[in-house]
Amino acid sequence: MNACEQSLAPEAQRAPAATRPPPVPAAADLPPQALTHGSAFDRWLLMKLDAALGSPQVDFAVRNGAHAGAGGDSVARVTFADRATLLSVLADPAMHFGDAYSDGRVSIDGDLVSLLESVYRAGRRAGRRASLLQRAITAFRRPHINTLSGSRDNIHHHYDIGNEFYALWLGSTMAYTCAYYPTPSASLDAAQVAKMDHVCRKLRLKAGESVVEAGCGWGTLALHMARHYGVKVRAFNISHEQIEFARARVARAGLAGRVEYIEDDYRNISGHYDAFVSVGMLEHVGLRNYPTLGQVAQRCLGGGGRGLIHSIGRNYPARLQPWIEKRIFPGAYPPSLGEMARIFEPWDLSILDIENLRLHYAQTLRHWLELYEGASERVRGMFDEKFVRMWRLYLAGSVAAFTTGTLQLFQVVFAPGASNDIPWTRAHLYTR
Repeated sequence: MNACEQSLAPEAQRAPAATRPPPVPAAADLPPQALTHGSAFDRWLLMKLDAALGSPQVDFAVRNGAHAGAGGDSVARVTFADRATLLSVLADPAMHFGDAYSDGRVSIDGDLVSLLESVYRAGRRAGRRASLLQRAITAFRRPHINTLSGSRDNIHHHYDIGNEFYALWLGSTMAYTCAYYPTPSASLDAAQVAKMDHVCRKLRLKAGESVVEAGCGWGTLALHMARHYGVKVRAFNISHEQIEFARARVARAGLAGRVEYIEDDYRNISGHYDAFVSVGMLEHVGLRNYPTLGQVAQRCLGGGGRGLIHSIGRNYPARLQPWIEKRIFPGAYPPSLGEMARIFEPWDLSILDIENLRLHYAQTLRHWLELYEGASERVRGMFDEKFVRMWRLYLAGSVAAFTTGTLQLFQVVFAPGASNDIPWTRAHLYTR
């Protein structure tokens, strides 16, 4: 999985009730002049929205009508097509802004990433939390459960929409996870290769060892491990399109005897291995299944070996942004480090190293967004204008989520608790 967070509305922050944004107004609450002058009413609603968001550096407007907000100091202007759109966003901003933007009922004048960064930062400064109405809406949203069949449906929704689509903007590696930039000026492809080497060095792979990969995407990491580190890899994935793509890649590379791609769920992994690795799958596992994932890792490693889990995360527990969960990533959940501990603690797995690559993911997403915009006409031909706008919002908002600290990117290295096969220093991470 990858970036998965954005909306005009910042997520609930832990704050006192006094800082809650105002609810959508009833007619009795309106100023008298608002009941007779439409533009005044619209401006009042816009001011309510601006206050609810913590007064970001954004100008808000209704098309051919009122405006409010930062004015000349704004980084962008958000224009609502009509009052009905504005009212729907006020009622449920976390869900309805994304839909309104995708449908073309909200337009943005200015940089979309800067707009979303400003909204996130304003919400954090103000210590905003969801209104009573918003919390009630959230409570009644049913989460997507990651059962064996449910996980397959959720993965199909996102990953099986066409390899050709992803090939337009992921770069030559087809790696759909956070890259690692040795320098800020590194290219996307170079950074993705550097990420794979970074993972392999953390696992201290040696020729002849065996590796199991839980969730392999289009097969990039498994190929890299086999080709450059001399290991044998069994890689599991429940996306049919990705598995077929990966099998074709390994056949072309002449590595079919070293890499095996298996279309199956991580819960069905069997066998013993020297290393366990999962890059970008944990977000799809679901909290209730963390102990099961830990059991699988413990069973695969036995009393020795090493493991690494790479995942989007948070500084504190919170549900996924609802528009993302419904439209982009059903069943996804980026955990806090405390929640990730549920993987390791029941099975006496020792956490050896934790690294946060948050800004590396922001840079990865900037590169993806640039490639995506360059291919937008082809995407429009594959799908439609609504799809183009929806995925633009997803990518731009994901950049903003990582630059503002709304999301984190954790790499956690672990090993069985009784194992003393532990490096004394981190020198191996930076030596070829």
